[in-house]
Amino acid sequence: MYIHCSDKELFILKKIAATAAGLDMPCFLIGGFVRDKILERNTKDIDIVCVGDGIALAENVAKKFKPAPQVSVFKNFGTAQIKLNDPGVKEVSKISSGGDLAEAVAFDIEFVGARKESYNYDSRKPKVEQGTIEDDQNRRDFTINALAISLNKEDFGELIDPFDGISDLKKKIIKTPLKPELTFSDDPLRMMRAIRFAAQLHFTIEEQTFEAIIQMAERIKIVSPERITDELNKIIMSKEPSVGFKLLYTSGLLKIIFPQMVELAGAEYIDGKGHKDNFYHTLQVLDNIAKHTDDLWLRWAAILHDIAKPKTKKFEEGHGWTFHGHEVVGGRMVPKIFNQLKLPQNEKMKFVRKMVELHLRPISLTKENITDSALRRLLFDAGDDIEALMTLCKADITSKNKFKVKRYLENFEMVSQRLAEVEESDKIRNWQPPITGEMIMKEFNLPPSRAVGDIKTAIREAILDGVIPNEYEAAHNFMIEKAKEMGIEK
Repeated sequence: MYIHCSDKELFILKKIAATAAGLDMPCFLIGGFVRDKILERNTKDIDIVCVGDGIALAENVAKKFKPAPQVSVFKNFGTAQIKLNDPGVKEVSKISSGGDLAEAVAFDIEFVGARKESYNYDSRKPKVEQGTIEDDQNRRDFTINALAISLNKEDFGELIDPFDGISDLKKKIIKTPLKPELTFSDDPLRMMRAIRFAAQLHFTIEEQTFEAIIQMAERIKIVSPERITDELNKIIMSKEPSVGFKLLYTSGLLKIIFPQMVELAGAEYIDGKGHKDNFYHTLQVLDNIAKHTDDLWLRWAAILHDIAKPKTKKFEEGHGWTFHGHEVVGGRMVPKIFNQLKLPQNEKMKFVRKMVELHLRPISLTKENITDSALRRLLFDAGDDIEALMTLCKADITSKNKFKVKRYLENFEMVSQRLAEVEESDKIRNWQPPITGEMIMKEFNLPPSRAVGDIKTAIREAILDGVIPNEYEAAHNFMIEKAKEMGIEK
């Protein structure tokens, strides 16, 4: 076998090969699995191309496992998928010696018949015809994804590499198998995929291929926002996301798919005073946070934390550039951007908005004498997301001055320690005041009204400011006094 496969993998591939042979259907292992095996990357997705009916092959392969896994059929695409789940139920030794339980492995296997494709200029939906393995490799996006391994008896395990993809893997190059203009015109999403693979694999996009992306960037407009954002999220989740974003920016794609981010680029000078380039600052914050979390939404918070700086930028004589209120304006921009990019309008969006709105608060605490009141308010507003907020704020330190960075981090450590102390004593995180609106209405025989809200707010503020302790009795006494001030009697 040209690639090194585990006993599990070889067991599965031989079972597929035997099934295909019984159907007189040549079949091949192709694409990402082959690429990742050569690169020694972990992979669980197996793509099988057969010269014939891929759905029929999937259904017959499934029957060879006991119990037979379910076959998911996608007739519109001519594909079928089976999932072999729950690793470790049976030992590898049982599999390699002929064990037959589908639950013994954890792979997603997709089957498709070899095909050739042709496209209309204004659509990504191809006209599909049955084809050979050569036709199928021609339609692949990049040379490194056109690699195939024969699963046929006469040459089982041999590599089929018509575009010298192995050489491109060694050189770490992303390159299209055919002319890039044709490849990208057929399916413009491949421009995003080229950049995504460059980011994930730390490969370079071949010069002609990248030039074609620049020339054809506008073609991305025929691709649905959902598909674009799926690729964008994969770039964001790469080890060093700035690699992908710099390519998106240089190619012109970013200006089309996410113009608000491009507006961050550049620095303006007046009277010799300039501000930092907030685009590259944002990329540095994103790379910083990527070292500490795999949370996609916290990474999105890093991308959007300064998104409103272009809208709030002002030059003040004698002071310089300011971005007052950019956290508030940025928070309001988050739902619109999520809607534009077809990101979820749910708790994920609310989390990102909260991070954007709060990202200056811990930093401001490091620049002043920290009061318990300010700490209580931060804990109250951040709730369970306080650790995520502190992670974002630490990532936001991008100064080249090592001493400045050291001082900021030490200050953040002090803030973290004080937050822990206040939380321990006051239990403010996710806190609800000990007096509810219902209790106020019952105490004073009031209907739902502004007065009830004013009393409740006064109690909350008094506790957060440390005027009274976070206890029922103290809050109840304060409620009575506040009601008297407002002319409300029992």
